[in-house]
Amino acid sequence: MRRLEHEVDFCVVGGGLAGMCAAVSAARHGARVALVHERPVLGGNASSEVRMWICGAHGRNNRETGILEELELENIHRNKSVSYAVWDAVLYELVRYQPGLELFLNCSVNDGRTDGDHLAEITAWQLTTQTWHTIRARLFADCSGDSILAPITGADFRIGREARDEFGEDIEPEQADRRTMGMSCLIQARETDRPQPFTPPAWAHVYATDADLPHRGHEVRKTNFWWIELGGEDDSIHDTERLRDELLKVSYGVWDHIKNRGDHGADNWVLDWVGFLPGKRESRRYLGDHILTQNDVRAEGRFPDLVAFGGWSMDDHHPGGMRYPGEPTIFHPAPSPFGLPYRSLYSRNVSNLLCAGRNISATHAAMSASRVMATCAVIGQAAGTAAAIAVREGIGPRGVYQHHLAELQQTLMDDDCYLSWHLRAIPELSRTAKLTASEGDPEPLRNGTDRPIDDVDNGWHGSPGAWVEPARRSLPRRRCATGRREP
Repeated sequence: MRRLEHEVDFCVVGGGLAGMCAAVSAARHGARVALVHERPVLGGNASSEVRMWICGAHGRNNRETGILEELELENIHRNKSVSYAVWDAVLYELVRYQPGLELFLNCSVNDGRTDGDHLAEITAWQLTTQTWHTIRARLFADCSGDSILAPITGADFRIGREARDEFGEDIEPEQADRRTMGMSCLIQARETDRPQPFTPPAWAHVYATDADLPHRGHEVRKTNFWWIELGGEDDSIHDTERLRDELLKVSYGVWDHIKNRGDHGADNWVLDWVGFLPGKRESRRYLGDHILTQNDVRAEGRFPDLVAFGGWSMDDHHPGGMRYPGEPTIFHPAPSPFGLPYRSLYSRNVSNLLCAGRNISATHAAMSASRVMATCAVIGQAAGTAAAIAVREGIGPRGVYQHHLAELQQTLMDDDCYLSWHLRAIPELSRTAKLTASEGDPEPLRNGTDRPIDDVDNGWHGSPGAWVEPARRSLPRRRCATGRREP
């Protein structure tokens, strides 16, 4: 078999939104980056293979910005028909054509070599080219969701729910266990102008009445079928293939119920797509210098090393999924926004390993709020920016926290990432120049807050054609050789 070797500054494993934002942000700040992703398309749970909505912070003026907003705005511009084919291309283009970034698709990491507490290299098999790739890097980031680098490196991690009294979390069970939230194979349907029959496969589950789907609202116009879920009572990694088979039985059975077992107003609807790749919610979580807890979230996460924010509820899906007849999830309240600390974004015992996405250092309870994809994306951008600083300074992730935290935070804000309760530093020239505007007051443009907060707009508004500019300074005129004053 062919074997190729590569050397980079920073290697990111996992091409979901977190990994994409980590890789792109590091490359934009001068690092030589490799992004290794085991699927043919980027985006993870947001891709055409899974098709989960990108969720993030609740509430007015809490939209995630930075690289994620770039992607979403580009998609709005180019994807008028809301096509997953176009969305896949938007994601691919961002990474594939980013200078300084090499993309390895269809490439599955399965081994690595450590040197003491340092990860030296990883090995990945690329199915399409039948090639083994060995990638050496100064820094790595595990954005794979399942934390594939944890068992390879010996990094500390956890799976499952903590005991209630370990961190004083009242939504956790009394005894710790290995139960997680489950995974889903989503379905999508399309309305047509004529009746559409449906014949289910013989192996599909049968849900004869609505009572067989308790608390699972299945009106086709009002759900994306997120509740088609299993796996929390199983091994969320090693049982995935078996669980996929069960989820397919559920998915086709649910559509059979909608079409053939009662009046659900779906006569003209056709099953348009079924996901064969389960979208996961939870598996391994790294242990970092700080473990984010339910109480951190409820206290708004006002950490001195805040580098990202969340704002989703603590959305704790029952591990039984479809096997559980009660409510499939409980939305425990969480403030929006709440801060996320940099110390939760790197391994506590592997000195050059960052993590970003749903696998950051957090308890099960806190992760139930931080796991959604918009939050994972801004976490990824923070991790990638930190990696670029670490590469430049010749230090590890912990060294960035110890010596370059203020620079990391300022760089993120300069790159249009919002950090709650922080002001972006304004350069001296911008701060001291007199601003003039054709209308309105331009001063809020340099107050260091780049979005509306509560009832304060923090912006300048002008009608089409309006302008803002620094006032021209009055310069002393120079005398020319003839004795005249130069203009």
